[in-house]
Amino acid sequence: MESKRQQKFAGLLQEELAAIFQREGAAYLPNTLVTITKVRVSPDLAVAKVYLSFLNTNNTAISLATVNSHTGEIRYKLGSRIRHQARVVPTLTFFLDDTNEYVEHMDKIFDKIAKERNETDEEGND
Repeated sequence: MESKRQQKFAGLLQEELAAIFQREGAAYLPNTLVTITKVRVSPDLAVAKVYLSFLNTNNTAISLATVNSHTGEIRYKLGSRIRHQARVVPTLTFFLDDTNEYVEHMDKIFDKIAKERNETDEEGND
């Protein structure tokens, strides 16, 4: 369970990282939209786990590796944006948020079940 302090700081990080990716994300990943879906912060606020979602990319693993290769630069830019609100700029670790892929997979399964159920109902009515 995260404290109010952790949640508030995570919200700040999410907002500032979103602005960084919106303005300068094209330099790292051209033609790719990066969304920060969630930020989790350690109790001492020194480590932040950032969950990303990518749109318009063929390979999310390569996109994630590209972002990870620019972690130092992103952290520096984050530090310049939050320097008056935080004592320490947290160490950033980026992860892939595969929630959208999971939702799509579940939708396909439900569609398949509904289709099979309709076919069974049609056969029973004949």
